[in-house]
Amino acid sequence: MKKSVGSVTARTSEGFDAFRQALETGHTEDFLKKVTEDFHFFVPLPLEGWNHEQQGKERFEELIRFERSVFQMQLTPLIALENEDNGVVVFCAEGSLNGRHFRNELTIVFEFEAERIRSFREYVGMPLKNYENP
Repeated sequence: MKKSVGSVTARTSEGFDAFRQALETGHTEDFLKKVTEDFHFFVPLPLEGWNHEQQGKERFEELIRFERSVFQMQLTPLIALENEDNGVVVFCAEGSLNGRHFRNELTIVFEFEAERIRSFREYVGMPLKNYENP
């Protein structure tokens, strides 16, 4: 099941690249072309309204707008794995969070339905207390 970043099948690497583009540039179109109609996601933000599963493309666009308002970051994939139903990418996020230097390793797990992303779940390596007091 383990694969190096260079040999991961297209849906995981393309899904992560589109996710990275959305967070780094704000352009969500490529990512949203890859998701199913019942797309949902979870990000571990310690904020009211974001601390549970989120539904839909519009909510993803809201997430990107919010994250870009507090983060300016670059994402670097470190490890990628895939099986029939899921793709996992461990990545480094580095940049500025509320004006302070930020570096963290995170993991995103994609759930696939055929070639499309049905959902993702993000896991964060450290608490995001800086969200609480911008």
